[in-house]
Amino acid sequence: MKTQERLAQPVGIVKAVQPNSAAAALGVQPNDELLAVNGQPCQDVIDVQYYSAEEWLELRIRRNGREMVLSGERHYDQPLGIEFVHPTFDIDIRRCNNLCEFCFVLQMAPRMRRTLYIKDDDYRYSFLFGHFVTLTNLSERDWQRIIEQHLSPLYVSVHATDLELRRRCLRNPNAPDIMAQLRELAAHNFEVHTQLVITPNLNDGEHMERSVRDLATLYPCVRSVSVVPVGLTKYHRYGLTTNSVDHANAVLDACEAWQREFRAQFGIGFVYPTDEWYLLTGRPLPQLDEYDGLALHENGLGMVRSFLDEWEAVRRQEVPQLRAERLRAKQLTLVTATLFAPTLQAVAAELAANSALQLHVQPVVNTRLGESITVAGLLTGQDVIAQLMPLKETGKLGELVILPRIMFDHPDGIALDDVSPLDVARALDVPVALADCMGDVLDAAQGINKLMFSPQLAPADIPIVREGGWAVEKYL
Repeated sequence: MKTQERLAQPVGIVKAVQPNSAAAALGVQPNDELLAVNGQPCQDVIDVQYYSAEEWLELRIRRNGREMVLSGERHYDQPLGIEFVHPTFDIDIRRCNNLCEFCFVLQMAPRMRRTLYIKDDDYRYSFLFGHFVTLTNLSERDWQRIIEQHLSPLYVSVHATDLELRRRCLRNPNAPDIMAQLRELAAHNFEVHTQLVITPNLNDGEHMERSVRDLATLYPCVRSVSVVPVGLTKYHRYGLTTNSVDHANAVLDACEAWQREFRAQFGIGFVYPTDEWYLLTGRPLPQLDEYDGLALHENGLGMVRSFLDEWEAVRRQEVPQLRAERLRAKQLTLVTATLFAPTLQAVAAELAANSALQLHVQPVVNTRLGESITVAGLLTGQDVIAQLMPLKETGKLGELVILPRIMFDHPDGIALDDVSPLDVARALDVPVALADCMGDVLDAAQGINKLMFSPQLAPADIPIVREGGWAVEKYL
């Protein structure tokens, strides 16, 4: 009976309490179990935020098995200040009820860690961390909660606005009408960011145009449409095809025409192709201001432009002050995936020409998932080790290896195949550093990058992952 009660009423376990916060003033401590806020039981951090937005707080907690109530005033603009072990107190995630043929989970390589086979589709993580969801698995209670607590913005995978085509894309004959759902959100003044994963001969061409124009009728509720190319691993079973260069050029032509139209109509571009389209075709990347201030980097919008802009600032401000005597390592190998490699090679050549650094860019082919998977975030540690080993054996690996931090965007700081940066360092017997940008590379060369791993050192508790990283939800 106690087990059933615990499952029915999950509790939030406090991980940390922010100094000078309302929770600190009330006496909340790490490892406390939060049971209710102002008399309301809470199923996740969203409920906590919602029910604690009052001037008077009453927190019912359990500490060392003993329940108690902590109460007091919360000053205006004072943060609650509680960090929880898990954002959802049931330590679970809502499962997807679709069977999309392009679903990455259904294309996962065998014998990887088990969380990679979980099809997640949780509206709570959409609100909290910007994860894209389909809204096909909502109960009436879920929908009421979304409206009542005004969980905005939301991030929605649409793929097609035509009901029958969307059901075909999702392989879900019972998927609700997404336009009706979005109209309901518009009626309650929500902000929604949408995406279309474009698959040749499925939802491209006239279908893509219909989807874009349907979504535009809901502006400003629908604030953006990200246009994303489909990704297919070598384990894909349904005969779909990836976007060719010609197809990608046609998609960009259409998007750029729509952007001109919508800028005149709305004052923003509204439709935003992800970076992959530009890297695939070799076309110039948009400037950052063309993304209209949208924070959609994690969906692949503007990441490369941000990298290039950061490099330009580093080139002007930091490279001229880089002294050879301050370098802890001069021979560096920079690792990335094949799509970004030409961009990184050009930047690395420019840095090497203007400093004492010797830089080698090593594109790593994704043999685990297939060569068609070309982004750094999906590289495996074993592929990195295997493809760097010949450099080590010929003495060309250098003094330091720089890996993309996004490879390890998991709560445990590991790649898709459970390999950590320290594992890579030990396998290659060379220090490893993680980087997002060229400033991180310069820091690593000077020995001041905080994400460095020496093969001789014991594992350190180094926070690699950003909050809300791609797998943060899969604590099972």
